[in-house]
Order: sequence, then structure tokens, then C-alpha cells
Amino acid sequence: MSGSFITTADGTQIFYKDWGSKDAQPIVFHHGWPLSADDWDAQMLFFLHEGFRVIAHDRRGHGRSSQTETGNEMDTYAADMAELAAHLDLRNAIHVGHSTGGGEVTRYVAKFGQPQGRVAKAVLIGAVPPIMVKSDKNPGGLSLEVFDGFRAAQAANRAQFFLDIPTGPFYGYNRAGAEVSEGVIRNWWRQGMMGGTKAHYDCIKAFSETDFTEDLKVIDVPVLVMHGTDDQIVPFADSAPLSSKLLKNGVLKVYEGLPHGMATTHADLINADLLAFFRG
Repeated sequence: MSGSFITTADGTQIFYKDWGSKDAQPIVFHHGWPLSADDWDAQMLFFLHEGFRVIAHDRRGHGRSSQTETGNEMDTYAADMAELAAHLDLRNAIHVGHSTGGGEVTRYVAKFGQPQGRVAKAVLIGAVPPIMVKSDKNPGGLSLEVFDGFRAAQAANRAQFFLDIPTGPFYGYNRAGAEVSEGVIRNWWRQGMMGGTKAHYDCIKAFSETDFTEDLKVIDVPVLVMHGTDDQIVPFADSAPLSSKLLKNGVLKVYEGLPHGMATTHADLINADLLAFFRG
């Protein structure tokens, strides 16, 4: 097992984990805002034990990567991933993205992953595509004021904001009868506070206002779109069903009543469905 860094063309250090046999099929995990590669612990161990090579990186500005002032947008995130894939010489890889990471996967696969045969399949879990913000073209989206509120809360007291999100909507812990895990809440806070506040602030625009419609249309590889109907961060109706229709080879799997962070709260279920897709 190893954890290391690459330095991108603009001098940014990107942290990554790379576990398992280099001869095994690689799975690359892309985390959500404002977290890190550690958010995939339950998946990394499971798929390592299933014989895959598992890789996860900290997006620039997040986790252990450089706390960048610039480049905190989807084109650069995808380009960073392309540099990492080239560095590791990844072929026939499966890319799995959660939330903002789903946007990163979409942009990366569309721009860099297919012509070189680097990508075999992709998975979008509670992912932000096609686009989150409300507009004339996307009347079902969230208003810009929602994301302005995110920015204001982060600027005013990031530490408290990063407690409020996991304690409430991210894992559905604000729902009656929810089994709340204090450890999960603290781990979310820990990951968030490792990153840079400037990068996190800029990333709110990246995940909410980037339009992935054309990216989705050009992706040819099989894509599994997984989403919970009680996702309070990326509302179901304006995301997964629309993405699956735009994809040439997309399959939509809906999880009734599950929250945004279902890969953590329901890891056994999600891992089993991922494994079936990977081996199918």
C-alpha cells in the first residue's frame, strides 16, 4: 500500500492513495465537497479485498493536496485527474464519483478518458450533473441564493458550517428515526477542515454552476447513475434522472429514502451494487 503525491503542470501537489496489485483492474474514487480521499474508506477496503486496485486522490485545495488559490473549477479538476491517470498509466479503469466528484468524473471521462482507452466504466453517486443551479434552461434547479448562502456560511464560520452539514442534511441525520453516528459527523468535519477555505469557497461555484450536459452526451462507456430519493444536498428530480437520459449507455438505480451520503450510511448495499456493475 502506498500514499504519495504528484506535482501537476502548474505546480500543485495532488495527494493520492494507490492500493493493490498493479495488474488488477483499477477503480478510481472521486470525493465530494469539501472532503478528501478518506471519504471512500468503506469502498477502498471492500474493493481491495475483492481483488481490485483501488485509487483515491484529494482534489486540489482539499485534504492533503495543495491549498490552491486558483484552478478550483471543473476543467482543472479534470486535467489534474488526467495527469494522475497518465502518471499511474491507468488503463481500463472504473471511475466512481460522489456529488462534486461525480461532476469531476463526468468532465474527465468526456475530455480525457475515452480516446486513450483509459476508462472502462463510470459511476455517478448522488452526483451534481447535469447542473444544479436554477435557470431558464434548468427550471427545476436550486436558486442561486441557496449557494450564496453556502458561501456566506462558510465565510462567517467554516468550522461551525462544517458541523451543521453532516449533523443535518448530508447523511439524513435530521430525519426522524435516523441512526446518528457521531464518528461519521466528526470524520466529515475532520476532512473538511483539512482543506483550504479559498478552494472550498470557489468549489461551491464549480459544483453548482457547471453545466455537464454536453459532457454527458459524448460519454460512450457504461455509466451507473445511483441516487437516493431523500438526497437533501443534490435533489433527485433535477439530477440523476436527467443525467441518465443524456448518457448513451446509462443505467439509473434509485434508492428510496436514502440520503446524499448513502455510500457511508448504507455502504454494504452500495458496495454490493457497485460490485455487480463492475463485474457485469
